[in-house]
Amino acid sequence: MLYEFRSRATGSVTMVGKAAEQVLKIIGKSPDATGIITVAQIPAAIAALEQAAEREPADQPQDADDQNLREDARERFVSLRQRVYPLIELMREAKAADVDVTWGV
Repeated sequence: MLYEFRSRATGSVTMVGKAAEQVLKIIGKSPDATGIITVAQIPAAIAALEQAAEREPADQPQDADDQNLREDARERFVSLRQRVYPLIELMREAKAADVDVTWGV
C-alpha cells in the first residue's frame, strides 16, 4: 500500500505502507486510509519526526539480524532520517503557507 502526503502549497511525498505507518505512529496519527495534519499540529509533528530520527543510530539497519547482513544490503538501507526528510520539508512549506497536510492511500 502507498500513502501520499500532500498539501495545497507543495507537491506530494509518497511512502510505502510500512514506512508511512511508522511515520504516522511517531506523529500520533492513526494509519487510516486518509487523514490530516492540521496547520496547528505541524510543528509538533515535525519535532516528533526530528526527535525520532535523532534517536535512530545513523545508517544502521534495525533488524535483529544486523550482523548477518551483507555489505551491499547495508549500502541499500534507508534510515528513518532519510525517509522523513522530504515529509518534514513538505510540512515546513505547508506551515509557511498556512495550509494543512493530508494523506491518502
